[in-house]
Amino acid sequence: MNKSIRRKPILNPISVTVLLVLLVTNVVLYFFTSIGQVYIIAGILVSALVASSIRIADQWEKAVVLRMGKFVGLRGPGLFFIIPILDRVDNYIDQRVRLTDFKAEETLTKDTVPVNVDAVVYWTVWDVEKSALEVQNYISAVSYIAQTGLRDIIGKHELADLLQNRERIAEALQSTLDEHTNPWGITCQTVGIKDIVFPEALADAMSKQAQAERERQARIILGTAETEISEKFKQASQNYHDNPVALQLRGMNMLFEGLKEKGSLVIVPSSALESMNLGAIGGLTALAESQANK
Repeated sequence: MNKSIRRKPILNPISVTVLLVLLVTNVVLYFFTSIGQVYIIAGILVSALVASSIRIADQWEKAVVLRMGKFVGLRGPGLFFIIPILDRVDNYIDQRVRLTDFKAEETLTKDTVPVNVDAVVYWTVWDVEKSALEVQNYISAVSYIAQTGLRDIIGKHELADLLQNRERIAEALQSTLDEHTNPWGITCQTVGIKDIVFPEALADAMSKQAQAERERQARIILGTAETEISEKFKQASQNYHDNPVALQLRGMNMLFEGLKEKGSLVIVPSSALESMNLGAIGGLTALAESQANK
């Protein structure tokens, strides 16, 4: 069945009301006047024709009217009339934004990875006449074109590109859909990629690869830091080599930093104490502390 064709019943609330009023009028005339049965039958037929000529289209619809098979125009929204027998309403076309789900199952990417992709497209009919005359089933046509376009795009991209650039893939698919559907009076407003599913074994392998990549980056960063530190030490050693006093002050500072910790034990070679002249200083410090404790 053609899903794009939406036909309504011939009779609607207004036409039913008109039909009932005319039939009651004919019955009253038959019983209270002297008209014959022929006129009553003719009146019933005329009542049926008048009722069938009354049609209603909803606010978001346009009715496609054919006269003896030829397109004569669009009617609606609201109340409109057609010529009985000669005219017929072939279709009521909805002009609201519609939602169509589509998917590509077991489609190979450029790097030969089978994936299942679910997507959705929002589209609308902007030219009712073209959609009625240019394509037989525009709803199915939009769905099939979207599915075919999605498969083509998947085959042109690698898996990593699909996962990282969903928006760009959706924009390319929307451009493809517009190219095919605009001649039908249809425009695709938005295309979204809902889900991309690939084999579980591949997902585990990609996870391990990502972990290995993170470890490699961590080692590179650590090695870079070591290189920078060694470069700084090299520069410092050159400065200390040309300035013995600075080297002595640096040693004293390091010793002082070690002695600041309570309960810490620092073993310093005697040669280092002599080079920094710390023997006398250490003795004076110990003597000062002993006197303060007394």
